[in-house]
Amino acid sequence: MADLKPNTEISFAGTFASSAFAACFAELCTIPLDTAKVRLQLQKKSNVVEEGTVVPKYQGMLGTVATIAREEGLMALWKGVVPGLHRQFLYGGLRIGLYEPVKVFFVGTEYLGDVSLFQKILAAMITGALAIAVANPTDLVKVRLQAEGNLLPGVTRRYSGALNAYYSIMKQEGLAALWTGLGPNIARNAIINAAELASYDQVKQTILKIPGFTDTVLTHLLAGLGAGFFAVCIGSPVDVVKSRMMGDSIYKSTFDCFIRTLKTEGPFAFYKGFLPNFGRLVIWNVIMFLTLEQAKKFFVTSD
Repeated sequence: MADLKPNTEISFAGTFASSAFAACFAELCTIPLDTAKVRLQLQKKSNVVEEGTVVPKYQGMLGTVATIAREEGLMALWKGVVPGLHRQFLYGGLRIGLYEPVKVFFVGTEYLGDVSLFQKILAAMITGALAIAVANPTDLVKVRLQAEGNLLPGVTRRYSGALNAYYSIMKQEGLAALWTGLGPNIARNAIINAAELASYDQVKQTILKIPGFTDTVLTHLLAGLGAGFFAVCIGSPVDVVKSRMMGDSIYKSTFDCFIRTLKTEGPFAFYKGFLPNFGRLVIWNVIMFLTLEQAKKFFVTSD
């Protein structure tokens, strides 16, 4: 990214490897919050009665985490971790690995100076869309596994694990079913990738121009916080639509899911799970970018 010095370079393979590692590490640390986010997003109506009043089963980030842990066990918070790691290896490696080459394509190999914010956003949107087009099956399986809660006695789970889920979906629904929700997923990840990578790049570039700031962990931390904030504010509505389409087969299309959700639950439904999503993305980005900056040092070579 923009932090590499002129006399150093890093190969695509090196960027992919360091990005994939950083993304997988961040996923391991934050997937309980992601599981809580998915449950909140898929919750369509109140379904628990307390003292004559119907209230939602899942309430708030910490409340949802506590409910899942209490009813299903602590490890239920890591449901979907295997396809989650599959996803981060492919998606995380590709979206960041391709970001610099796409930026260079726009400005040219001989360009010196700061890349414009527009070009950064465009490059990040393209790489986010390309990466998730490859990784969509892993995202689908992750959401399906995370969506399963406690089942009634005698009812078996749809999938015994990640590999079984891939196989079952292909066998029962067809190969194309693995790309269910691709439309909103491309929209979501193009937007969020632009918010994350372009904002991280821009915030870091701005901070480094402030006297006293250098390319240190503090700079990476501040830039990561900015990236997470922009990502969750911009990407939450498409994230809700993506989770619902992947978690429930009743929707005919992205537009159908959007309209049904809007009509039955109102505009605020698109920000369901906002707090766990905010908490997860901010923490995820800080962990991922801090890890990435350190991991890249192992692959940087001097000219």
